[in-house]
Amino acid sequence: MLYHLYEFIDSWDIPGLGMMQYISFRAAASFILSLVITMVFGKKILQYLQKKQIGEIIRDLGLEGQLKKKGTPTMGGVIIIASMMIPTLLFARLDNIYIWLMIITTVWLGIIGFIDDYIKVFRKDKEGLAGKFKILGQVSLGLIIALTLYFSNDVIVREKVKDAKGDYISRVVENPQTGHHEIVYKTQDVKSTKTTIPFVKNQEFNYAWLVKFLPDNWQRTGLLVVYVLIIIFIITAVSNATNLTDGLDGLAAGTTAISGVTLGILAYVSGHIMLADYLNIMYIPNIAELSVFVAAFIGATVGFLWYNAFPAQVFMGDTGSLALGGILAVFAVIIRKEIMIPIFCGIFVAESFSVVLQVSYFKYTKKRFGEGRRIFLMAPLHHHYQKKGYYEPKIVTRFWIVAILLAIVSIVTLKVR
Repeated sequence: MLYHLYEFIDSWDIPGLGMMQYISFRAAASFILSLVITMVFGKKILQYLQKKQIGEIIRDLGLEGQLKKKGTPTMGGVIIIASMMIPTLLFARLDNIYIWLMIITTVWLGIIGFIDDYIKVFRKDKEGLAGKFKILGQVSLGLIIALTLYFSNDVIVREKVKDAKGDYISRVVENPQTGHHEIVYKTQDVKSTKTTIPFVKNQEFNYAWLVKFLPDNWQRTGLLVVYVLIIIFIITAVSNATNLTDGLDGLAAGTTAISGVTLGILAYVSGHIMLADYLNIMYIPNIAELSVFVAAFIGATVGFLWYNAFPAQVFMGDTGSLALGGILAVFAVIIRKEIMIPIFCGIFVAESFSVVLQVSYFKYTKKRFGEGRRIFLMAPLHHHYQKKGYYEPKIVTRFWIVAILLAIVSIVTLKVR
């Protein structure tokens, strides 16, 4: 909004106004504002939640210190969402399709999570929103995101053009600033379903390869179906995995902040033509604008830790966890780094798989031996360590350390082939 205002009054020559044209300045302003909103106005929202007695309903799982959390205000995800939306609307370019996809994702999943929390808190139903309705909401969002990315002419990548022999078309020009001769490649903006694969030479995978076996006249339809199904799966899986991770004070907020920093770096280099060329990675025009959104995302999650760190004064609830997971998933899909999700979202993947393994092994052993057996003392994984006697802050801190290591590995994949 402020960027478009700047465009309107640029001719007035107001000192300092020109800073609005720089993504780095707007991203920094977005981060600071989201942090301030979370920490300042978050306290007001927290007091309101306490006044209305909007407290967490705790199931007795036999975990140490668990019952002490009963009555702690929940639905704190409202703080996170507000802290992201306000800076984004103020500092981002609202004519950018990627920004709108992130806004839709945040609000869409925030509403689903809010309904779930509302049912738990006000209707005293521990189950919350029925699982089928949650899945329906996630699938609907995935459908919107996938179809937009597939059909919109604003969603493109810039590729080097090859000749009939398969060699890149280039020419040698003299750089007027340095006087050195440089190779300049011919490029073109194209619609593509390519994405990034880590640790391989060319780092690209095209979903179109999955339907090569189909007849030519069916390949486009087949590609659309495959692409939509993959995007729906990613969004549903990551948002639910983040929801499962939100079980200890500060765990989900801190881990998503770390993943957000990783995605912010990947988005910035993918949208910077010189850095993308230097790193030999896919260049995506207009994608760098997402730096403004992800800066607000990081500021909101870090600011939320002010109240959510052990001992938590407020929980984000499904209002926050579903939205945060969906944001990570959609963001990764947009910058074409979704295959890297198991790396930089490794904590969420581990938490989710611990539940899948626990349930599957229990059912298998019960069918075979007549008695269900467990791999972990309790799932998700963080509860396993609680059962082993680890203090909650130590578990959270160690999970953060692992998340940081995974983030570093994700960034290193830009050069390690």
